Amino acid sequence: MSYFLLAMCDKTTPDVVAALQEAVQDELGFELHPNAWPLDWSPAWDPARSQYNSSLALRALLEKGAAGARRVLALTERDLFIPMLSFVYGQAQLGGTFALVSLARLRQEFSGLPPNPALFLARARTEALHELGHTFGLTHCPTPACAMALATNLRQLDLKKDTFCDSCRVLLRERRNMDEIPLANPGR
Repeated sequence: MSYFLLAMCDKTTPDVVAALQEAVQDELGFELHPNAWPLDWSPAWDPARSQYNSSLALRALLEKGAAGARRVLALTERDLFIPMLSFVYGQAQLGGTFALVSLARLRQEFSGLPPNPALFLARARTEALHELGHTFGLTHCPTPACAMALATNLRQLDLKKDTFCDSCRVLLRERRNMDEIPLANPGR
């Protein structure tokens, strides 16, 4: 049976694992199998920015590989960036296998606000689906509530839902057919 791998690069709490497993099952129809995945982050560290370069981290994930998994969703607590942006919530291979999501900025505490566990889990679900959508070749969607909408700040991220809009769902179905991956809830 095909599955998606949840590669936990850092310690991940059971509520996050359960939320992501539910999101992937509901939207993509796949089991998400959690597995600890220690990663050498030192090549991705940028001391001038006190952040990790997500492109270099993604490269390290690719080099590690994941035999048997249809997709790999890697999770980290580390703050990520790409050189042209001050931070990113995640990054993925467009039409590839690997996606990376940082949980750091999804937490209210990162901005000095009180914790909000429900909001954090909703953000994690949405961002995980967004990055996995990129692995199916989906690009940013103009529909603000779609999981594939671009979010460069928390206000935009919080407008998004942990579901795909009808247009992205159609594209996802087409890509699934090319990839021979069944899609759950095709009429949703």
